[in-house]
Formats: sequence, C-alpha cells, structure tokens
Amino acid sequence: MLNKQTYDRLNETVYRTTLANGLEVILVPKAGFHKTFAIMTTDYGSIDNHFVPRGQTAAVRFPDGIAHFLEHKLFEKKDHDAFDLFGQFGASSNAFTSFTQTSYLFATTSHLHENLDILLDFVQDPYFTAETVNKEKGIIGQEIQMYDDDPGWQGYFGMIGNLYPKEPLHIDIAGTIASIDKITADDLYAAYQTFYHPSNMSLVVAGQLDPEQVLDWITTNQAKKTFAPATPIHRIPNPVTAPEQVIDHTTRSLAVTRPKVNLGIRGFDVVPTGAAALRYSVIVSLIFDLLFNDTSDNYLRLYNANVIDDSFGYDFQVQRGAHFGQLAGDTDDPETFVAELREILQDVPGQLAAAQPQFDLVKREAIGRLIGAVNSPEAIANQYSGPLFGGTMLFDELAVLESLQFTDLLPVAHAFWDHSVQTVATILPEGLRNS
Repeated sequence: MLNKQTYDRLNETVYRTTLANGLEVILVPKAGFHKTFAIMTTDYGSIDNHFVPRGQTAAVRFPDGIAHFLEHKLFEKKDHDAFDLFGQFGASSNAFTSFTQTSYLFATTSHLHENLDILLDFVQDPYFTAETVNKEKGIIGQEIQMYDDDPGWQGYFGMIGNLYPKEPLHIDIAGTIASIDKITADDLYAAYQTFYHPSNMSLVVAGQLDPEQVLDWITTNQAKKTFAPATPIHRIPNPVTAPEQVIDHTTRSLAVTRPKVNLGIRGFDVVPTGAAALRYSVIVSLIFDLLFNDTSDNYLRLYNANVIDDSFGYDFQVQRGAHFGQLAGDTDDPETFVAELREILQDVPGQLAAAQPQFDLVKREAIGRLIGAVNSPEAIANQYSGPLFGGTMLFDELAVLESLQFTDLLPVAHAFWDHSVQTVATILPEGLRNS
C-alpha cells in the first residue's frame, strides 16, 4: 500500500512504501514530463571497509576501493552486460559510488517496465569470478591513474586527507592500484551479501509514471526472488581525528599553469539527526552563500582585487559521520588567497551581521535554484539521501529554506564555526615552490 504525501504549494505528490523484503520504494509522478528517472541506492560507500560480513561473527577489514569495485562488477553477468540491456530498451544507464552510498540509475522516455526490471534484476543478481575480477582490476587501475593526474581531484582529496587523516574518508573512493589488487571474488560476495539486502536499499522513480502501476511492476519483480531475513549491519566504528591532528596545510606539484588552492573547514560540532540534519545543512549552505556567492560584498571585493576569479567556488557537505565546507579556486597568489578567506572566516557572526541586508535576496536565489531542481526528475531522485536526513525529499528542503529567518542562522553559525578546524591543500605548477 502506498502512503501519499502532498506538497500543495508545489503541486507535487510523493508516494512511499516499504516492501515485505525491506526495499524502500518512493514514486514521484511528474505530469507532462516525457522522461522518467530511476535510481536504486544502497547505504554502503567507500568508508565502509571494516565490518562483520553477513553470516559471520568476526570483523574483517576489506581492501580500500571495494565498494566502487563492486559497483563496476555488478553490471557484468555471465552471458551479458546490463548496459547493453538498457540500450535495447532505449534507456541510458550509469552508476556511482560516494563516501557513504552506491547508486545505480537509468533515464528513459519509453519501456519503463522493462527498464525497471533490468535495474532490479542486475543489481540483485551478482556474478563474480576470479577471471572477471582480475580483468576489472586493469580497467579500474587506469581510472585511478587518470584521477591521480587530475589537479582538481587531487586538490580536493588533498584537502579531505588533511581534514580526516585518521578516517577512511581521506582514501580515494576508487582505492589505490595496490589496494584493488587484493580484492577477490569472495570479497565482493561478502560485501554484496552484507550491504545489498533490500532492507538496506531504496528505489526512487520520478517522472512520467502511474504510481499504482509502477508499484505493481516492482512488487511482481520482487515476489519472484528469495531473500534471506534482514539482519543488522555491523559496521566497525572508524577512528576519529582529534582537532589538533588535522593537518594545517599540504603542497604538491602537478602539471597546472596556475596554483590551485582548496581551503577546507571541518566541523567538530555534533550534527543533529533525521530531518533536523537537513535543516542544519540548509542553514550552513545558506551562510556560505551570504558570505561568498557572486553578489556578496566579500566576493566582489576579492574579485576586483584579482585575489579570486571565475574559478572560485564553495560548497558544504554533510555525510554519514562527517561534515565539512570548502572554498577553492585558481589564483596567482595562494598566500593572499588563503589570508583573505581566513580573515573572513575569523568572524563569521560579524560577517553575517554585515550581510544581513542581502539575506532576503540570497534566500530567494537559493529558493529559485531549488524550484528549478523540482522540475528535474533526475534532481528529485538523485537528491534523496535516505536515512541521512530522515527520508526527506527535495521538496522538504525547499520548505525548510522558505521557513528560515535571519535569526535562525546565528546559532548554527556558532555551532559549526566555533567548533571547526581549517586546512589548506595547494597544487602548484611543476617547478614552482611556495615562497
């Protein structure tokens, strides 16, 4: 039975249910749309490399990169590749692994039933052999080497490594060539059986669809399969970096024409759980907008002084067990770039007070971006974070943003910035040294 949740102001409706096997199903019909987007996600990512495998009693530390490796291997079966099946029914498909999730997706304008069956079947039917695993090591190894030479990626993970030197968050999602070489077919099956049970997964479908019909298709597909009873997942808690263990700065040289700087800010405050975590994330993101978006006084001053340029950007992330912000850009003067940003961050409450006249404008801009996302089935499905934000949707994020007053910002600003530590990761052109 579908539970119906309406968002009257947006004229949107979300239908939810949890199947008998534990799979969470969320359906979002979009009248007038031709495309439908589906994404199936497991609450399992690159940081989950130390756990008790299903059916065992002892914890095992698995090779770094195993979640990403598993994502790659699920598409390949004994006699076919799932990518080819999607292509036969006019769908484009993909997958990705993050720190805490692995997702499989497709977009289509036709044959929704067939493509949903393909998605459910290939994700729920693992096939690994020593031969195919060894073949994949070469493919993923090339991907790792490509990212090793990517200055933007290296700057980002240099920052993450400085902020989280003790936690697996600092390890590249794909692992290393040495770590993936240790992965076996048995390892993949152990990880799959532990984290790919339907009770640890969700399926979101948004776009042109009839909810009752789509639920019937999904239920029929799942009824043909047998799953073991759901059991608790035992993740081993990761080590925790103390504030004084955060690395202040690192520098490396790569083939770039201008220095690249990533300034990271790690929060050591306690993020609330459930829907309150979404509100926390929205507020901190809005504070970053007030301080650094391209209409802010800070941005305009630094831009006119040639301290920053169009490459400058920022974001804030809340992950399972971690939350951090980053400010990044290309600059001819890394020291001035960092000094100016740190001066702003020294007094966030004071900076907010100065920016208060822009609050309504910046809030409206953020609302506008979200309304644009509401018109995208991909955005609706992709931005569902499952248990991280208590099952809230993109529509809930918009409601939170609309409800905010300027006075809501200061307590959260103090919570995050008063308990934060900064780091800098700099990528310099080869042959150039820091002065």
